[in-house]
Amino acid sequence: MKLSKIFSLFLSILFLFVSCEKEQSSLRDGMFIGKGHGRNGTVEVSITVSGGKIIDAEIIKDIESPNIAEIAKKRIIEKFLRDGSTSMIDAVSGATITSNAILDALDEAIAISQGIKKTSIIYKDSECDIVIIGAGGAGLTAATEAASRGAKVLVLEKMPIVGGNSNFSTGGINACYTKEQERLGIKDSKEVFFNDTMRGGQYLNDPDLVRTLIDNSAAMVEWLQTPMIGADLSDVGAFGGATNKRIHRPKGGGAIGAHLIPLLQKAALKQGAEIRLNNKVIDILSNNGRACGVRVAYEGGEYTVHSKAVIVATGGFGANPEMIEFYQASLAGFATTNHKGATGDAFKMVEKFDAQLIQMEQIQIHPTVVKGTGIMITEALRGNGAILVNKAGRRFVNEMETRDIVSAAVLKNPERSAYLLFDQSVRDSLKAVETYANQNLLSEGANLVELSRAIAVDAVALEYTVDQYNKAVQAKKDPDFGRNPESMERTLSNPPFYAIEIEPAIHHTMGGLKINTRAQVLNKLGLPIPGLFAAGEVTGGVHGGQRLGGNAVADICIFGKIAADSAIEFVSK
Repeated sequence: MKLSKIFSLFLSILFLFVSCEKEQSSLRDGMFIGKGHGRNGTVEVSITVSGGKIIDAEIIKDIESPNIAEIAKKRIIEKFLRDGSTSMIDAVSGATITSNAILDALDEAIAISQGIKKTSIIYKDSECDIVIIGAGGAGLTAATEAASRGAKVLVLEKMPIVGGNSNFSTGGINACYTKEQERLGIKDSKEVFFNDTMRGGQYLNDPDLVRTLIDNSAAMVEWLQTPMIGADLSDVGAFGGATNKRIHRPKGGGAIGAHLIPLLQKAALKQGAEIRLNNKVIDILSNNGRACGVRVAYEGGEYTVHSKAVIVATGGFGANPEMIEFYQASLAGFATTNHKGATGDAFKMVEKFDAQLIQMEQIQIHPTVVKGTGIMITEALRGNGAILVNKAGRRFVNEMETRDIVSAAVLKNPERSAYLLFDQSVRDSLKAVETYANQNLLSEGANLVELSRAIAVDAVALEYTVDQYNKAVQAKKDPDFGRNPESMERTLSNPPFYAIEIEPAIHHTMGGLKINTRAQVLNKLGLPIPGLFAAGEVTGGVHGGQRLGGNAVADICIFGKIAADSAIEFVSK
C-alpha cells in the first residue's frame, strides 16, 4: 500500500493530528479543503459532505503535469468516492508523488471535517552525532549507514517529502563485476568502466574519485540488495556512453528512483535515524573552522542542532535559473527536469569554511525530456531499442552516444525537438514505458503509416528509416551512425508503434564542493575541513564534463555511504 506516504505522514510535515481515531469521528456537513505536496508544489482537494457522508471530491488547485493530474483524478478521486476513505487506494504508477499529494490532501480534508485540529510540532535546540542536510538518495544512504553503526543521526529536509531528484531517477545504478552481470553472462571490467566514465566526462573527472566509484560499485549493489534495504537490481541493461551492459535496475527495467527511495527511507528509520521534513538548514555552524552543527528554520521559528559532524547532501542547483545563467549563460531559459528544491543552498553556507568549488560551469542537459513538461524519458528506452527520428522521419544521431552529443544533435533540428520511436517489443521489454503510458505521453499507430499521421511526419521516409534500422540490427552493424550493437537487440517490427516527442532540458549539475575519496570537503588549500563531509550532486569532480546515465545513482549511494563511514570515524576520534 502507500508505504512512503505512511512514513511521510508518520514523521509528518509539520503537523500531528491530535484527537480520536478518524473512524470514530463523524463527518460534519459542508465543503472542506485539504492540502498535499506534489512534484511541482501544493495540491488542494475539496470534499463535500452531506448527511454525514462524502458526496463529492475535486482537485481544485495543482501545478502538476496536466496528464498526470488527470490520471490521478480519474483513478484516485473516483475510487475515493466509492470507498469514502483513502486507506485502500494505491498511488498511480508513474505519478506516485502526485498521487500521494492527492491522498494527503484528502486525509487532511477528512480530518478538518471531523473537527480534528492540527498542532504544530515545536523543535528545540538539540544535539546529535551526525546531522545530514538533505533527504535525497545520498542523504538517506548516509543516514542508513551511520545509524546502522550506532550513531545518533538527524536528517533535515527543507521539502515536505524525501527523495529530491532521486525520486525521478528512471535509469539505474552502474556497477561492474557484479553477481548480476555474472549470472547474465555479461562481460565487463573496471578498466572499461573507468575509460567509459572518463571519456564521457571529457576527461575532466577527478580520476581518484572515479576509481573510488568503480571500485565500490559491485559492493554497493550487494549492500542495496541486503535485507536491510531489500532493493531489486536484477535487470542489467545498456545505457548511453557505456561499452558494456552495466546499469542495474528493478526487474523488467522499472524506474530506480521510485523503487529505491521508499526502501532507503524505511531502512533509515528502522536503523534509528530521525528525519524532519519542512526543516530548512540556513547555516552550518563553525567552531574554530570545524563544522559542529546547523541552524534550522521551520514554520515554528528557528533552532540549533549541535553535532560532531555534518554531511552535506543537498543536491545540485538545476532548479535555480539565476545560478544556471551565472555559470552557463547559454542555458538561460532552458526547461529543467529538477525538482523545485534543487537550488544550490549549500554553496553559500560553506563559504565561511573557505570550501573549494569546482567545475560549476559543467551543467548537463538530458536529450530526452517530454516536450514542454520537464518529464524525463529514461535512457533505457533507447538502450532497449528505441530510435530517434526528426520531423522529416529520419534518424540523425547515434542514439547511444553521450548525453551532450545527443542533445546537441536534437537541438540542430529546426524544431529543436525529435521523436523517440519504438514498437511493442521494446515496450514489453521495459516496465518504465507503462509509466509513460499511464501519463498519456505516448502517440500510437497500428502501423508506421498511422503513427506518421499521429506525429505529422512523412510516412514514406519513416518506413524507409525503420527498414534501414532493422537491417542494421540484423547485421549487428549500424553503417549510418555506428550505434553500439549491445543496444540493437531487437528490430522495430512488432506493431503497434509508439512515439514520444522530446527536447533537451537541464538535468544535472556536475560541479560543486570538492571532496576527496573519503568524502571530506576540501578547502581552497586542498585540506579537509574538519567535521564537514559531502555526497551526491552537491559535489563536483566525479562526473567531469558530462555524467553518464547510471553513474548518478552510483555516486549518491557510494559516496553517501563513504561520507557516513568517514563521519563515524571522525566522531569516534
